[in-house]
Amino acid sequence: MQTARTSYTTTISLPPKLYRAVATTAKANGMTNSELFREAFRRYVRDEREWQGLLSYGRAKARKARVQNEDAVERLIDRSRK
Repeated sequence: MQTARTSYTTTISLPPKLYRAVATTAKANGMTNSELFREAFRRYVRDEREWQGLLSYGRAKARKARVQNEDAVERLIDRSRK
């Protein structure tokens, strides 16, 4: 009987300067490079989902307010500041 995988292996290429920064950061935080990448990817995915949610919220509000373009947004902001 096979069990489900708990992790997958992937390969990425980094410029030397970025690799050194990763290795230094991981070491300073008591992590392996893999642990640092997992944490970075978790944060990226979380932040990207949050950003997409904010964009959806903003688009819905813009549709409701019948905002057609960025100029209209600027006008609304200017009006609200007066």
